[in-house]
Amino acid sequence: MMTTTCPIKGFDHLEFYVGNAKQASFFYANCFGFDQVAYCGLETGEQEKTSYVLEQGTIRFVVSSALSPNHAIAQSVLTHGDTIAVVALAVADVNTAFEYAVIQGATGVVPPTTQEDEHGTFKFAVIHSFGDTLIKFVDRSSYVDNFAPGYNKLVARSTKSIGLTQIDHVVGNVEEGMMNQWVQFFIKTMGFDLRMYFDDLTIATEYSALMSKVLENGDKTIININEPAKGLRTSQIQEYLDFHHGAGIQHLGLMTNNIVQTVTKLKEAGVEFISIPQTYYENLEDWVQEIDISVEDLTRLGILVDRDENGYLFQLFTKPIGDRPTLFFEIIERRGAQGFGEGNFKSLFTALEREQALRGTL
Repeated sequence: MMTTTCPIKGFDHLEFYVGNAKQASFFYANCFGFDQVAYCGLETGEQEKTSYVLEQGTIRFVVSSALSPNHAIAQSVLTHGDTIAVVALAVADVNTAFEYAVIQGATGVVPPTTQEDEHGTFKFAVIHSFGDTLIKFVDRSSYVDNFAPGYNKLVARSTKSIGLTQIDHVVGNVEEGMMNQWVQFFIKTMGFDLRMYFDDLTIATEYSALMSKVLENGDKTIININEPAKGLRTSQIQEYLDFHHGAGIQHLGLMTNNIVQTVTKLKEAGVEFISIPQTYYENLEDWVQEIDISVEDLTRLGILVDRDENGYLFQLFTKPIGDRPTLFFEIIERRGAQGFGEGNFKSLFTALEREQALRGTL
């Protein structure tokens, strides 16, 4: 019997389409502390693409590149640059999730498919979402000790974790006027609920603004949808759309239990973060006395802090991780707070605009 919703257990993995999967895998292992755990490519009998699977905590990335210029991955990289092309969601029943989504208006890409090997049975299906981003439903409840059929396990390298624990949220950017349509898509086809809404008065600076809606499904699976709002200059959302050449995933929130330690290690590895003006920290001591992170550490590392009725959160954003000003990461530590740093929006977006000005895109 078909259910009326699509209960989601969480993020199974995120797949990046990149120009060189081997180099991207090395980057995430050595700069972000991921372990390389599985591989598919020519040596495993795969003739069309190369993929590496990386894990840290419960976070799982797959980085894939094409072995010919006509492959869909190569075409994606040509258009978008390195991008997150697939958001894979863990579900209890792939058939039900896919059938319900399609009945509710989603476009199917890959129907429910079952693969088997010595590790068990792996099930998946794929639908379209905003831009050419794909949503993949995955059931690996009967599949153990490997990523998926067609992959070879790798002996985990000695890379030391930097303390990233899980995906906190995924943020997609869509064209102006399209946010509500895609919000309704996730609500209707996958049973997401609208959790928060930020309008162009909440997220605005002197020059630019955006609007954002926060969606939640199941066990805190959070997807945010942003769209640009009219302003005096080009917003960071419009800059993303211009260089990505269409809608797509703008950034990932990656959680840590010790943001000082994690950001310190990231910076030591060469990861670049946006710069927060020192004036942000001048009066911080007046309201952060309850926390055990010193204002000196926050200032030194450029970490932002916010609070709500449930507690605090700490956050910091990397610069774009590729040549195009598109995909970046947010490092976040939550101590009770369930928001997204609303109190930091003005400081954050002013900092992002300074980066845009240096690129000549503001």
